[in-house]
Amino acid sequence: MSEELLELNEVMKNRREKLAKLRQAGIEPFAYKYTRSLVASQITDDFETHEGKTVSLAGRLMSLRSMGKVTFCHIMDESGRMQLYIGKKQIGDEAYEAFKLFDIGDIVGAKGEVFKTHAGEITLLVSEITLLTKNLRPLPIVKEVERDGQKTLYDAFSDTEQRYRRRYVDLIVNQPVREVFVKRSRIITAMRDYLDAKGYLEVETPILQPIYGGAAARPFTTHHNALDLTLYMRIADELYLKRLIAGGFEGVYEIGKDFRNEGIDRTHNPEFTMMELYVAYEDYTFMMDLVEEMVCTIAKKVNGSLQLPYQGQTIDLTPPWRRLPLFEALEHHTGMDLYAKDDEQLAAAAKALHIPIEKGWSAGKILDEIFKEKVEPNLIQPTFICDYPVELSPLAKRHRQDSRLVERFEPFVVGREIGNSFTELNDPLDQRARFEAQRAAFEAGDEEAHQLDEDFLRALEIGMPPTAGLGMGIDRLVMLLTDSASIRDVIFFPTMRPEH
Repeated sequence: MSEELLELNEVMKNRREKLAKLRQAGIEPFAYKYTRSLVASQITDDFETHEGKTVSLAGRLMSLRSMGKVTFCHIMDESGRMQLYIGKKQIGDEAYEAFKLFDIGDIVGAKGEVFKTHAGEITLLVSEITLLTKNLRPLPIVKEVERDGQKTLYDAFSDTEQRYRRRYVDLIVNQPVREVFVKRSRIITAMRDYLDAKGYLEVETPILQPIYGGAAARPFTTHHNALDLTLYMRIADELYLKRLIAGGFEGVYEIGKDFRNEGIDRTHNPEFTMMELYVAYEDYTFMMDLVEEMVCTIAKKVNGSLQLPYQGQTIDLTPPWRRLPLFEALEHHTGMDLYAKDDEQLAAAAKALHIPIEKGWSAGKILDEIFKEKVEPNLIQPTFICDYPVELSPLAKRHRQDSRLVERFEPFVVGREIGNSFTELNDPLDQRARFEAQRAAFEAGDEEAHQLDEDFLRALEIGMPPTAGLGMGIDRLVMLLTDSASIRDVIFFPTMRPEH
């Protein structure tokens, strides 16, 4: 057993002994309720109003500094920190002896008078201290060690993987992490406010689906016992939302979880949050304008600026964003004209560009791989890449000037895609033919090919008006607006491999 583990076990044993002593003294270490009159920030932000008044606070003990008959400590609640002055004279001998059994990490209630110390720190002169929850596993508080006159800080909880696994601890000891997730909530609220103000209706569609669709991805599979039915966790909301457009709604959106059985990296988590929007009688050019306006509105509301720091760069969201056709972008970054090339020609181009591909890949898949390797990393400032080949977009409407292309765009920022939009395909015969082509690709081994959805085709046969659709990755947008390098930094509990 490691020395660190032995030490931890000794500390935890000591805390259980304190727990037993508290109970022997008739003190309940896990309270039912505590009534507080204020939170910390209300006092620190408006000291003049509260000076000299008796208030009650509650929070977690984050520091303890004992000086005999007096102890200074700090408690932390959701709003911030507050210093407590706890003296034997103020709370009494018996209560002070019990307080000696308190530890950093305990959650306490404190009642007392607000004052300011000689050092100028706003403080609560405690007249009553109540244990609300006894901490039995010590917090990894930052330690300060002095050697040869030099002070060094040691953060015992800087290990990235452990921070993701123990998010509840991460939130306690790393204040910036809490701020990221508060901002995430505000970003989603701002997006919802924007869409609601446009008159679009927020809806809910099935997460468990008999046929998965709306994206090129492998699904998670489950089984419904009562119906003896295989079901799939949705990979996208698209096909159900477009059914609602066919049913007469003219603007619907959903913010919810999607699930894709894929790898995990800095921009992918198998469970992620998407916003999908569908607007009748509009096309993809309308949606480009909406994306610009929506993202800028959110950035101003949450960050107060359209100039964003991101990993050492400055991103300027000011409209208009650059609009660049896919094949122009490919030619610019590869020096090759790849338009209308067949599988063999594109395979040869990939080889010349030193991009590995697999045998049997279609022209669309090879193009997509070349784009990911040679173009995406260069799309730092906001850019709409538009007009994709048909084989890459089986749910998008053919381009009105070039039937080999579709009316589709993806917004890119800091070298990654944050959304996807089409002029939606509403021709049921064309859609059936593309589903059939996707089924053939699936049978040939493409596990991410789209499935044929007969009920969705029926909805198109009933008639869906011209429609613009958009999917936007909430997690990636939050990464951008919070200067976060990994998708795991913006998801409370990211998917992790089991520890054991």
